Amino acid sequence: MVVHFLLPTVVGRRKCLANSCPSGSPVSKRSVFPGVVAPRSAKAGRNQRRKIMKDKQAIEEALGRRLLLGENLARNARKFPDKEALIYGETRLTYKQFNARVNRLAHAFLALGIKKGSKVAVLAFNCNQFMEAYFALAKIGGVAAPLNFRLAGEELIYIVNHSDAEAFIVGEAFVETVRGFQKDLPQVKNYISITDKPVEGMLHFESWIAKYPDDEPLILVDEEDPVFIMYTAGTTGRPKGAVLTHKNEIVMWMIASSVVLSEPELGDVWNYKAFGAPPIFHLAAFGYCQFVFFLGGTVVLPTEVFNPAYIMETIEKERINTILLIPAMTFFLLQLPDLDKYDTSSLQVWATGAAILPTETRKQIMKHFPNVKIFDLFGQTEMSPLVSALRHSESQGRETSVGRALPFIEIRVVDDNDNDVPVGTVGEAIYRGPTVMKEYYKNPEATAEAMRGGWFHSGDLVRQDEEGYLYIVDRKKDMIISGAENIYPAEIEEVLYKHPKILECAVIGVHDEEWGESVKCCVVCKEGETMTEEEVVEYCKEHLASYKKPKSVDFMDALPRNPAGKVLKTVLREKYGKSVKY
Repeated sequence: MVVHFLLPTVVGRRKCLANSCPSGSPVSKRSVFPGVVAPRSAKAGRNQRRKIMKDKQAIEEALGRRLLLGENLARNARKFPDKEALIYGETRLTYKQFNARVNRLAHAFLALGIKKGSKVAVLAFNCNQFMEAYFALAKIGGVAAPLNFRLAGEELIYIVNHSDAEAFIVGEAFVETVRGFQKDLPQVKNYISITDKPVEGMLHFESWIAKYPDDEPLILVDEEDPVFIMYTAGTTGRPKGAVLTHKNEIVMWMIASSVVLSEPELGDVWNYKAFGAPPIFHLAAFGYCQFVFFLGGTVVLPTEVFNPAYIMETIEKERINTILLIPAMTFFLLQLPDLDKYDTSSLQVWATGAAILPTETRKQIMKHFPNVKIFDLFGQTEMSPLVSALRHSESQGRETSVGRALPFIEIRVVDDNDNDVPVGTVGEAIYRGPTVMKEYYKNPEATAEAMRGGWFHSGDLVRQDEEGYLYIVDRKKDMIISGAENIYPAEIEEVLYKHPKILECAVIGVHDEEWGESVKCCVVCKEGETMTEEEVVEYCKEHLASYKKPKSVDFMDALPRNPAGKVLKTVLREKYGKSVKY
């Protein structure tokens, strides 16, 4: 074991002892600490021990004062070691056990050469190992680059390469998928499989971490160091990687905690058991779990991607107190036969976000779950991710609002020149605060554009009333939200324009009862060519993630354009219906 805690930045500018002990070197029989070669005299030995302990204490003290993701978990393990932290299927981990596994993984990463600033990609369904990877990387200053498992191979290749990932953690369901494009990932040095049995050419997660100690790695991580690169949909057809820091995330959940704790009659929030249904590659889903960990509660991760009956059974079995569901999930859950047969009396908080909750859906929630208090959450990845919240106690008469700005978050509503618009007037929402992302990874142009004047420009068109409540009107950049997934028309149009039969096309979002919005393609074929709707849909499925494929296709003789030649998507929306309907 390398003594990873000996860093020259802690006490003066001493040379790090660990530099003399490369990762994987054998431990000397004379070692005082594993990985440190013992001195040849008693006096030298005493001096070495003093230095080690002094450096160790200095780092522990420094970490204890900082806003760090990994340190918060370690702190909880010290405060309530025997309290359940994480439940995944038959796996039940106390805070002490969870933290110990995270530490083993952290040391395993270090032995691989994953260090401060190193990137690690993760492609897996929700599981305890996925969650452990987030925290282990956080403890050593590494950066997680989680992948949306709905993406197509070409999209995954781009993100893994763009993120500069040196290692790749792969869930059982995706081993063969990743094998199919390993040759296209030249920077990835190590693959780790979350599988029941070892996979050839990959480190087996459980066997791998079992070789390492469970003590704290003690890497001096700074609050402003990156902890995630979260890739968002890109308007130019390429996703952008939002770089988020430890400070971004910890401050975010300090803020969120203050909002929840200010709501009356929620019971013992500190001991809540929470069910996070969405996949944790989404920041909102991981953040929801982080909020629960922040308070010392228990997180229950689903063993199935989405199964309404399983969710209801879990609420009853585990006595769940709070649940996070996006509106599309809620819609399907409410269609479940015999919904009211389950005992959901323990459920007190219903968190919703990623898309606006339709008023009718809200009514149905209250009909079937009369004891819950609904929290409407609004934001985006670049904001870590929340900017506003509508608490249950303030929702009466404001059901279509997404609430007021969270503490420490400033919101302005501006025109195209960044001038504030009058109260009640539609404009773009721009934000400032300690939770704004650090940058878009390797994309200074996009960063500068988004952060004009020191404010993050959201692209969301909103209006704000006299009391500061926000109401979403539209999306300035034509983004489509389908089942809480962000879809940009330009990306789909770029693919369609490569089809030999297509002359021109336009993609818009139309209202969908189940998904909120769905993708509609308007296509003009080249002269003498004909196509079917199925042909267009299948072509999109070949080149894009399945959820980005069009649900409907209309063929036209020509697209409506303005005098400058720009396609008038407003005309198409008027023809096919509003993109959002509440």
